Amino acid sequence: MSKETETQLPGHNAEKLVPIYQSFATLAERYDALLCDVWGVLHNGVAAYEGVVDALCQFRQEGGKVLLLSNAPRPGLRIPAHLEGFGVPRDAYDDVLTSGDATRASIGGGRYGTRFWHLGPDRDRPTFEGLALEQVAEEEADFVLCTGLFDDETETADNYTELLARLKTRDVDLVCANPDIVVDRGEKQVFCGGAIAQAYTRIGGRSHYFGKPHAPIYEMAQEKLLTLCGHAVARERLLAVGDGLLTDIKGANDQGIDALFITGGIAVERCGPDADNPQPDLVSALSREAGVWPMAAMPRLRW
Repeated sequence: MSKETETQLPGHNAEKLVPIYQSFATLAERYDALLCDVWGVLHNGVAAYEGVVDALCQFRQEGGKVLLLSNAPRPGLRIPAHLEGFGVPRDAYDDVLTSGDATRASIGGGRYGTRFWHLGPDRDRPTFEGLALEQVAEEEADFVLCTGLFDDETETADNYTELLARLKTRDVDLVCANPDIVVDRGEKQVFCGGAIAQAYTRIGGRSHYFGKPHAPIYEMAQEKLLTLCGHAVARERLLAVGDGLLTDIKGANDQGIDALFITGGIAVERCGPDADNPQPDLVSALSREAGVWPMAAMPRLRW
């Protein structure tokens, strides 16, 4: 495995490789806080990955702070109980911030209007409950709040072609509370709200995203860290951890934050012969293809 290979941003030097680590302890002392992704890093939608809880607890015991930064469309207050069910205890992290939190902060003031139609499953109702907005039928809405697909077990964005065409005809804004395109659920990949928003943009619709890689959630994260740490965390002492190149890694790159790419998530099949052995050349080529550059990669977050 490659170790401390120097990295560059894409295009600066095509020969550079993303270094691959097997132990997070090697990197941990460089950082005061983590912005840690949830789905694909902590769990696969069914159970926690082996070693990840120990890694987070060890980092916290060394004095580090862990802020979970998730593209879940629900408020962060709902996440701890969800994680407990996957085997991730509350003492593995300090706080949670979600794209649902960022969405609520944006739409609550009527920025896109006061009447909305909810595109997504009923389990995402906490995203808008308690806000001074009126939930109405599709044809009456000022904007669409998309938290996901109605049935992500069977549907893809293609199932929404006619719906999106109707929305485009009415020139309706679509607010996306989960920018992820796909996530792993056990051995299966399911589509998220980002897939619908992406399809709407392709036909000329206006899609607005609240979550990684977009700036508002990182601004909220800095405010959370200020409270958790009692002081501002310098960007060079902050590490983003995630398995999404176009969400976690791009967001970190855009904010000038170091990023650790977890290759065993949604990109696992393109990173090496198996989940535990990502190859530097494949990881580097995939990063360049995405137009992003992690400072390092690991198969799983393990101490």
